[in-house]
Amino acid sequence: MSVITSGAHPKALWPGVHAFAMGEYTTHPTEYSAIFTVEKSSMAYEEDVETNGFGLVSVKTEGSAVAYEGHQQGFTKRYTHVAYAKGYIVTREEIDDNLYKSRSFNRAKMLAFSFRTTKEIVAANVLNRAFNSSYTGGDGKELLATDHPILAGTFSNELSVAADLSEPSLEEILTQIMEAKNSQGLPIAIRAQKLIIPAALAFNAERILKSSLQNDTANNSVNAIKSMGLLPGGAVVNHYLTDSDAWFVKTNVDNGLMMFMRTGYEFTQDNDFDTKNAKAMGYERYSVGWTDPRDVFGSAGA
Repeated sequence: MSVITSGAHPKALWPGVHAFAMGEYTTHPTEYSAIFTVEKSSMAYEEDVETNGFGLVSVKTEGSAVAYEGHQQGFTKRYTHVAYAKGYIVTREEIDDNLYKSRSFNRAKMLAFSFRTTKEIVAANVLNRAFNSSYTGGDGKELLATDHPILAGTFSNELSVAADLSEPSLEEILTQIMEAKNSQGLPIAIRAQKLIIPAALAFNAERILKSSLQNDTANNSVNAIKSMGLLPGGAVVNHYLTDSDAWFVKTNVDNGLMMFMRTGYEFTQDNDFDTKNAKAMGYERYSVGWTDPRDVFGSAGA
């Protein structure tokens, strides 16, 4: 157990210190909420269960019986909430003798920053691991795969050949979205919403989405992505993505990328009777993952 004593910051015991620097920084606005559907939970875990629709309607000839089709349950995705906690202990002497306690160590704010950053990383890791077969969803496949199993065979939500972000590769992904099928292999009307990228792709994405004509070509052709309004949410930078050339397109599919909040961030303080040490801790509990992989399409980059 680590205890913060007066020896941890000896300069705080002497006058003349201008500032204790580099302890606090401005945080990015909340980014996980632009990717995940966030819902509250009052249970130990949450489950999403896939239900398969009906196939095409059969022709009924005169006098023949109607064809009846069964309706069955598909895969189950369980979201088991994980608890996150961290705290700090400060001695009575460190508190009493610190000449700068009113303006030097905002430890509560630092702790909140750690919790916020942890949540962003935990959420972003769903995309960071999207091509990793060690992290699978309810259908037994990684989030982005070319062979998600369905009743009618398989479907793909990634490029068959990984490619860097470009106008042609983005058009290929958008075409996949427009050709999406349900579990029975029937066409469904899902729509692309936004492009999710790491900071390294921000400028390239801006040129691709905002150019009036085709990007990086001499062709006098319209930018079809822009003119057709295929990405109404534009490009969203996520600063917690770890692959500098992986990119993703989020769609409007329900029950796709999900975050369940069991317990929001709590900050509590107390004092130890025997030592007079001041104790503070933060606590939070939530789960993240995906149910329907059709909520995101993308490429790992070339």
